[in-house]
Amino acid sequence: MNVVLPEKNRIKKKQLFIYISIIIICIISVIIAFYVQFYTRIDIAKFIGISQKDGLGSKTEEQQQTIKSEFNTIFNNTITNDNDTNNSKKEEADKKIVYTKYEKKETKLNSYDLEVHIPHINISGEVVEKYNQEIENIFVDMAKKVLQSENNNVIYTVEYVANIQDDILSVMIKSNLKEGSKAQKVIIQTYNYDLRNNKEITLAEVLKIEQLNENDVQNKIKADIQTEQKKAQDLKSLGYNIYSRDINSDIYSIEKSTEFYFTGNILYVIYAYGNQMATSEMDIVVLWFWGRSKKSFYININKKKKATLSGFFQVHLRELHSITLYLIINGKNLI
Repeated sequence: MNVVLPEKNRIKKKQLFIYISIIIICIISVIIAFYVQFYTRIDIAKFIGISQKDGLGSKTEEQQQTIKSEFNTIFNNTITNDNDTNNSKKEEADKKIVYTKYEKKETKLNSYDLEVHIPHINISGEVVEKYNQEIENIFVDMAKKVLQSENNNVIYTVEYVANIQDDILSVMIKSNLKEGSKAQKVIIQTYNYDLRNNKEITLAEVLKIEQLNENDVQNKIKADIQTEQKKAQDLKSLGYNIYSRDINSDIYSIEKSTEFYFTGNILYVIYAYGNQMATSEMDIVVLWFWGRSKKSFYININKKKKATLSGFFQVHLRELHSITLYLIINGKNLI
């Protein structure tokens, strides 16, 4: 005797495939999320064998100039995105991971006008200890020198900004020094520290993490510097005394580009020529990358086509636990 199950109790092959796919994805996600909690960054796209096209984002020339012109406004003498997850790394648990250690505003007629907000990086370890010593040597020592000056009409300011993103601490400090009739000198120092691996992080490593193609970035830097040098040459021809760049210098290579700061989806690469000589001239190369605060990828299933993976794979395996999964069947979200 043949028993025929009612149609409503029979599981269709398509539904079975969907359920199995969901279970497999969940299992893989749990395994990867567990793995990345204890290991370093891995490129998810490469890990799962998916090719992707890197890019620098798209901004008009006007938008780029606006962001560059607003550069000096981002120094707010505080840190953003600091949270309790980094408490174990702190030297002083009751303070932020970056805090203002030296702060003074003082004016002495005909001698100096000083306002400084100098940070301290509150992390234990040799690398950060070196950072803090450099900050003392460059900025604190100069502030002390200015306070001892007499009848030099010195103007000295120091301000900073700091941010934590993708477990990377990025700190940028800017000082502005004007001594009497001498040329104005602007110094910018940045400190970028990998909180997960407890080490200094380079620009090349940040580009890899943020999925920016290194060759594209190098070409962007070269093009921007050439543009600024062309402007300088035009002004020189009019008789102005303008800083001249050597566009063939290796200081513009990614390997030698040590001053950079990133926040949100903007990466600033800074060439502050006042770090080496008495000038306020600097070049800022602005790069964009896709933000990953809302990470997602899609599995598209079509009746006549095989399942395909697409979407925003510009993430790290260590962040997969925060990725939102969407299963789309013929245009309908199932999860």
